Amino acid sequence: MNSRILIALPLAAVLAFPAFAQTTSSQSQPSTQSTDTANATGKAPLQAPSREGFWGRINPFARKNYVKRQTEPIRDRVNELDELTSANSKAIKDTDSRAQAGIKLASDKANEADQHAIDAGNKATMAQQSAQQVTTRVQTVEQVVGNIDQYKASNQTEIRFRPGQTALSKNAKDALDEMASTVKGQHGYIIEVQGFSSGKGQTAISNSQKMAESVVRYLVLNHEIPVYRIYLVGMGNAPVGTADETAKTKRISGGRVEISLLKNDLEQLSSNQTPGRTDQQQQPK
Repeated sequence: MNSRILIALPLAAVLAFPAFAQTTSSQSQPSTQSTDTANATGKAPLQAPSREGFWGRINPFARKNYVKRQTEPIRDRVNELDELTSANSKAIKDTDSRAQAGIKLASDKANEADQHAIDAGNKATMAQQSAQQVTTRVQTVEQVVGNIDQYKASNQTEIRFRPGQTALSKNAKDALDEMASTVKGQHGYIIEVQGFSSGKGQTAISNSQKMAESVVRYLVLNHEIPVYRIYLVGMGNAPVGTADETAKTKRISGGRVEISLLKNDLEQLSSNQTPGRTDQQQQPK
């Protein structure tokens, strides 16, 4: 009897040891779990498997279904972590794509702003140049208007007549044709026609007037020069001045007509007109 009791006591101690270990482990587990309430999947941490059967968590005789039941929660969590990792990678790629698109859009806007600034600078430069041209032209016009009645001799021709005649000879007509050809299409000119005749008194004045009128008639009819551009005067036997102011004046013999072409600055203004302007924008005649 005593020998049986001695054998049963060690056997009971061996059998009670796994249960004591299981109780100790289960009591210490909640303190660990309470400190880790947040994780990547948002689910509660895996709980330690409960003791099953005689052997507890370590069963040397475990079957396939038992192992599957024990590892299935772990496998589910691993799959959840893979899905979470994939979602995070996709989110990172989407964020990176949006960031790159934003950077490109900002760069395009900056380039567009730079181009607008360059265009504005070019337009400002062109406007300044145009303003300078207008200022220069206005100054030229003011100068021309101020000197519009100041005519300068440009060309001079002399026509001689035989005594007692007022008709134009061929040489006289050729000389008038040459002078008239230089004023075609021009503005700002006048033609001064002065007739001189030998003789005395009113007879000389009348003869000089007739010779000058024949010249004017030829220019108006044959070259369509406006009458208002021609100034005629019969000088008779008036003394003729010389280039040398100290020399004495002398009277002429026979008859002659002096034709002087006088111009002001309007022609110069027309020649300095800026390119690209139409005929309607030319200076008034």
